Amino acid sequence: MGGPTWTVPLGRRDSKTSNQNAANNNIPSPTSSLSNLTARFGAQGLSTKDLVALSGAHTIGQVRCTLIRSRIYNDTDIDSAYTKSLQSNCPSSKSGNRNLSPLEDVSPTVFDNNYYKELRKQKGTLHSDQELFSGGSTDSLVTTYSNNEKTFFKDFAAAMVKMGNINPLTGSSGEIRMNCRKPN
Repeated sequence: MGGPTWTVPLGRRDSKTSNQNAANNNIPSPTSSLSNLTARFGAQGLSTKDLVALSGAHTIGQVRCTLIRSRIYNDTDIDSAYTKSLQSNCPSSKSGNRNLSPLEDVSPTVFDNNYYKELRKQKGTLHSDQELFSGGSTDSLVTTYSNNEKTFFKDFAAAMVKMGNINPLTGSSGEIRMNCRKPN
């Protein structure tokens, strides 16, 4: 898969409970504007640079059609050939809601900087992705990362450590799980 490495701080504990609504309230929507993205990340103590670097995780993975349908049938800031490709997998009817499309289609299983190269060609799969390169304050970071994978990897690793330090559970809070998929 490739990509950067970083040291994960030790002493963290897992929560004994999970709350899907709380998690969803802290994760920006795939239809978010740049101002919403920067506000959401800022509320967690993450900078605009962290936002753009962490969004690079979208260089791998897939998305359900239900989350991109509005973008590929309504947005105008998307490459027409790319739109047609996505539409062939995601029909306008809800019949294909569970179909998957890669978040980045050049090398969707390799962690690299192609995500940023594609944003510069208006091939962001999510509306929120394309917002990072839409004539706004983050265009220069997208350009930097598209031209310099090493810088992207360095900034991504630093942002991952920073994100990992958001309200960690330590001491007697939480637990160290025997199986990471479920509480002890």
